[in-house]
Amino acid sequence: MWVPEALATAIGSLPHREPKPALDLIEQNLDLIPHWPQLPLRGPQEGFVRQYLYPLLQTGLLEWEGEKIRFATGADDWPDRLAAFYALYLAVEEGDDDALQQFAIPPEAASGFYAFLERTAAGMGKARYLKGQVVGPLTAAFQLTDAAGRPAYYDEQLRDVVVKSLALQGRWQGEALRRPGLKTVIFVDEPGVSIYGQSTYITVTREMIREDLDAVVDGIHAAGALAGIHSCAAVDWSILMETRAEVLSLDAYDYFDSLLPFRAELAEFLARGRVVAWGIVPTSERAAEESVESLVERLERYWAQLCDRGITREQLCRQALVTPSCGTGTLSVELAERIYNLTAGVSEALRAG
Repeated sequence: MWVPEALATAIGSLPHREPKPALDLIEQNLDLIPHWPQLPLRGPQEGFVRQYLYPLLQTGLLEWEGEKIRFATGADDWPDRLAAFYALYLAVEEGDDDALQQFAIPPEAASGFYAFLERTAAGMGKARYLKGQVVGPLTAAFQLTDAAGRPAYYDEQLRDVVVKSLALQGRWQGEALRRPGLKTVIFVDEPGVSIYGQSTYITVTREMIREDLDAVVDGIHAAGALAGIHSCAAVDWSILMETRAEVLSLDAYDYFDSLLPFRAELAEFLARGRVVAWGIVPTSERAAEESVESLVERLERYWAQLCDRGITREQLCRQALVTPSCGTGTLSVELAERIYNLTAGVSEALRAG
């Protein structure tokens, strides 16, 4: 059972163009659970989805045409490319470390990750955990298409490729971040889960979503790491709480009310020793209007509504992480700094009692 007791971390992206100032900000505010910084302003290669697609590009399954990325299903040798991918996947499953390295994010697509590895190798001071992140399978598979332009998610074969690739990326990250004496936690960032229940996505079932997420979670677990699932919208939280992930991460600032219909599921989730990452610090201009005191008061008010349903405030705080509501990659550096300062402050206030 993981008991983080309101420690602070963040979702992933920052608006810096170089890794060092981003890492400095993280270390100054999130020293107990630092994360590697995604730096999307460095270029499209470090975009939220694209940086995780390079293994599929390198294995020849994806092709880029300008800004469009699609599966090369029209290639004459597509069956051979597909067979080669599955052979690589099976090699990893059989313990081939060299095969696992084929699912690494290349340095040019994740400068913050490799700078983070260098810094952690030199020592991370007070750090108790290291945090990574990978895009969710639903989000990625709806960003990709086959050669005819049909979303990859609707093709069972292509969806399986996406899921397996991301599972192995989560496993690779867990292995790469492993440090003696420190536990690793990797979040699966899955904003795409918000499509569930919409009439235009009627064929996307909760079983499909849960099974795909669990496959990625299992990949993370295979590296001995903990897994979280993050979504920054109003979603059916019961789906995420039914997965094998240890952490549920939500935008509590804007979407706390969406959690209320799932109070019974939340009570059971916490009873199983799971953790909620409360995204109580807004990742918008509203952060300039908030203070540590106002955000603590807001979170305590939210928790009070849950305590009426048999969940104790002590349990909520003990099994809590404190985070921003989402990433800060599209904001100004100054606003990102304030958001990280507030996150650290809220965590400190909660832990002080």
